[in-house]
Amino acid sequence: MRVRLNSRVIRTASQSAVGPAGVAVVMATFAIVMSSNVREETDVNSKTVQQRAFTVVGIAARTSNAKEGTPEGVIGKQWQRLRKEGLLGEIPNKADGNIVAVYTEYASDKDGEYTYVLGARVTNAKSIPAGMVAKKVPGGRYAVFTSGKGPVQKVVVEMWQRVWTTPKSAPGGDRTYKADFEVYDERAQNPADTVVDLYVGVR
Repeated sequence: MRVRLNSRVIRTASQSAVGPAGVAVVMATFAIVMSSNVREETDVNSKTVQQRAFTVVGIAARTSNAKEGTPEGVIGKQWQRLRKEGLLGEIPNKADGNIVAVYTEYASDKDGEYTYVLGARVTNAKSIPAGMVAKKVPGGRYAVFTSGKGPVQKVVVEMWQRVWTTPKSAPGGDRTYKADFEVYDERAQNPADTVVDLYVGVR
């Protein structure tokens, strides 16, 4: 397997890192904008599951992959807010201890704008803290891509590249662009030895 990374993007993402889980999510986000700068030769290895709808409460921002490759990118800043302001602890009725990053309300496809929600899955959204939103992730078919285990800068980029290079006719290739989400659980606590799950909505 051969991977070539854009050092400027990696450097920018690393400077935005805000702790173990923060490093993982920031790197995953910046990995999306690196499709033209990454070359990988590997087998696509994903599975398709039927996912029930659920709700995430967190902070939201409208952005695009192109914007995230510039100083105006918002996702790294959202992670800084989550840590510095202790926002995760303010979310009531959390379903578990995982951090969830949702990509939803796509304007078109990976090249268009989308809404990025960073927070946690909840059992109900009756009480939403000020400054946060509740977004429902629709139920349906999702292709699940699990990263390899290793440095987050490497494994998350490779995982997204697997999504980009999956043929439309293959499992995980026919995307709906309704919602995708990343799950950062206990396996993502150590940025040097990380595993991340990515759920991509498919037809």
